[in-house]
Amino acid sequence: MWKGKSRVVIPRGTYMLDSVIFRGPCNGPIVFILKGVIKASTDPRMFFIDHWIAFQYIDGLVVKGGGTLDGQGPSGWPYNDCYSNPYCKPLPVSMRFDFVTNSRVHHLRSINSKNSHFNLFACNNMNMSHIQISAPEGSPNTDGIHIGSSTNIRITRSIIGTGDDCISMVSGSQDIDISGVSCGPGHGISIGSLGRSPKEFVMGIKVTNCTFSGTQNGVRVKTWAPSLASVASNFMFQNIFMDNVNNPIIIDQQYCPRPYCKDDDSEVQISNVTFRNIWGSSSSKVAVSLQCSGIVPCQNIKLVNINLSYNGPQGPPSASFCSNVRGQSFGPQIPSSCI
Repeated sequence: MWKGKSRVVIPRGTYMLDSVIFRGPCNGPIVFILKGVIKASTDPRMFFIDHWIAFQYIDGLVVKGGGTLDGQGPSGWPYNDCYSNPYCKPLPVSMRFDFVTNSRVHHLRSINSKNSHFNLFACNNMNMSHIQISAPEGSPNTDGIHIGSSTNIRITRSIIGTGDDCISMVSGSQDIDISGVSCGPGHGISIGSLGRSPKEFVMGIKVTNCTFSGTQNGVRVKTWAPSLASVASNFMFQNIFMDNVNNPIIIDQQYCPRPYCKDDDSEVQISNVTFRNIWGSSSSKVAVSLQCSGIVPCQNIKLVNINLSYNGPQGPPSASFCSNVRGQSFGPQIPSSCI
């Protein structure tokens, strides 16, 4: 069998593609070049599967080419009832990476995914750059890049506008570096939600030099309440511009968007989180909201050089709100620090 570099090329043009898996291991590096536009099925019989295009168990994968993934999401979004149906079936992620290592994904466009645009699970040492992601603000669960159980992931120089988190990181995410990302519309860059399963953790997240425009949240850490004991620590959010963001800085340990939640405390321990050089405008009066757990208060939270104004109908100034937070503030603080 061929042991050198192999290529899969999709030339310019428009093509229909059903669900497909490219599964390794392979005898050498694989380059997947997408130059054209590929469209997902609009047949509901093809919807209830966790992937549209999946790469699994590959070392040394490159995906590039400047082409477009069109998930044809409007055909599937009406079938998304997960907020009201605990037994809901998944819709396909446009492009999944499972157990992929030492790889690069760059210069791709993804539009109108039925579920997340990109999903990374159990990946290590992956670089994603020059990614353009687009879906309507109201499209359900269309996270831009969703990461879980993965380490050493870098996401740079990308533009993400979608109906859910621009980037989300759940249990097992470790050593994630995000920089030069423009987010909006969407729900921001989120860690969590955490605490639904035992022994969850997220550690070593760095988000720098990013812009948020008109998003529901900016930088967010969220945990379920009630929840099982988990750990979320060592996060840096730095050099970030907020343009009319509803919740620019938020820790939410009472996260529960569903109507059947119990009124109880989270047991996720959040610690060593720094928000530094974050400026711009908030579309809500409370620009800094740090709502931590009464059982395991947040530890070593730092606010450094924060300048978030509010110009809404209630009038200035902006405000901050803290509960169960242990930390410090340094430098100018607009709004006045609540730590």
